Amino acid sequence: MQQNQPRSTQTSWVTPIIYAGLLLLGIGIGIFLKGSFSIGFPSSDSNSAMDEIIELVKSKYVEQVNLDSTQTKLADFYLGQLDPHSVYIPPADLMDANEQLQPNYKGIGIEFQQFRDSVFVDYVMPGGPAAKVGLKTGDILLTVDDSVKLSGNKLDGEAIKRKIKGPADENIKLAVLRNQQKLTFNLVRASVPVTPIDAAYMVSDTVGYIKIDKFADRTYEAFMQALEPLLKKGMKSLVIDLRGNGGGLLSEAVGIADELLAGNKLIVYTEGLHAPRVNYYSKREGLFETGEITILMDETSASASEVLAGALQDWDRATIIGRRSFGKGLVQQQFGLTDGSAVRLTIARYFTPLGRNIQKTYTAGKEKYDEELMSRYHNGVLDKADSSVLKGKKFKTPGGRILYGGGGITPDVIVPLASSLQDTLIMQLYLSNTLSNFVYELYKNNRTYFDGFKTPEALAKGFVPASAEWNAFAAAAAKDNIVATKVSAAGKAYLLQSIKILMARQIWRTEGYYQLQNATDSTVAKALQQLK
Repeated sequence: MQQNQPRSTQTSWVTPIIYAGLLLLGIGIGIFLKGSFSIGFPSSDSNSAMDEIIELVKSKYVEQVNLDSTQTKLADFYLGQLDPHSVYIPPADLMDANEQLQPNYKGIGIEFQQFRDSVFVDYVMPGGPAAKVGLKTGDILLTVDDSVKLSGNKLDGEAIKRKIKGPADENIKLAVLRNQQKLTFNLVRASVPVTPIDAAYMVSDTVGYIKIDKFADRTYEAFMQALEPLLKKGMKSLVIDLRGNGGGLLSEAVGIADELLAGNKLIVYTEGLHAPRVNYYSKREGLFETGEITILMDETSASASEVLAGALQDWDRATIIGRRSFGKGLVQQQFGLTDGSAVRLTIARYFTPLGRNIQKTYTAGKEKYDEELMSRYHNGVLDKADSSVLKGKKFKTPGGRILYGGGGITPDVIVPLASSLQDTLIMQLYLSNTLSNFVYELYKNNRTYFDGFKTPEALAKGFVPASAEWNAFAAAAAKDNIVATKVSAAGKAYLLQSIKILMARQIWRTEGYYQLQNATDSTVAKALQQLK
């Protein structure tokens, strides 16, 4: 959770299909940066013991020491004793860290993916620098400015981004391979807009759906731009999907809550030892203060997501459906240091209107904190209500519902983790990128056919993956040393459906993805049942 000043980051986008990988990796939601640290704290007149130790090592130690690395470990250890969300951001990473919650980024407007040792253009954003010069889906990225090699190198995705990104209005020369022919494009980097709304459409004649990816700068504005067309189409009930949303800016969550709560109601308050209590109230007349609301959450919904859900749950304004949220109730403020780096320091806790702080415990240390999601998975609490949380302090809503503090937002309606995501073989196919690579190749080799579908609905009806697609997929999986034919009959049906869903994402990005994904999503189905 970030205060309004300065802007900072939280989690990046996580789709429901690949979220199982997030669980396995044990990523702590809401913690963006764990990387290198070079000490940049403001100096004082008198040397601390740490300063003296560092000087002694520099002047007396028996061997050459990489002080940057040593200081990194010392600083990480020190900040790690405070809480899991106080982190250091080195100068080299600060621009990227801040950019993640901006409404745009500096680049050329492409998405790419790696397939074996080649980097393919996966999507070209309309109107961006790449689209203007004629880059196409399927182009293989070869070099940047003649000297920086992309394909053929063992680079991870972040390293490739760093090679392509740079200051706006700066020239970049990009060489690609298309149909075995080398082409060169001269581009000018620009600010490429990024929307924090993944999808907004009518699920039925009266039910609207909005998927919020993160609470970035102008998310409230984007939410309003998504909400108004739905109201004009006759929306009476609204589903807000916060699954996989790791949070962001407090102000954006407050702004959205204000549109959904009538009257002068407390939305959230923050308070810390050195931070006096600050209350945030609904003030203006909102666009959707009376229609029925359902919020979808899961164990990766955190921070600002929990602020919005907690406020609406406390005021009996929304039904929460899904699984217990992450449990991040700490507020960070970013402080710039003299060397151009920054420290994001926890300065307060936030509390829901009833006074619930939903921060889960971190007394066992950062490692255990980061492993908590995996513990939920192994202990089966993703399949039912977590009784350990229900033993916390009780709170009663105006409507008489009993809620609990600590450990996240507990849904009103529990929806277990999909069994398909607990299938080890299916998870392996996702984590290895075998499935996404196959869909990309299928689209690239049959582009005329798939581009003939003008809407996600048309694709859903007209493209029915069957034996031909399954045999091709099994062959592709075998190249990755995965025996897809061992999957169960139910697993095979799930994977064939996933091919269709990912094809919708390939063509229409997140908007298409969620329109098809939601048609078979058990949590969305439960929400629609509640709204009938």
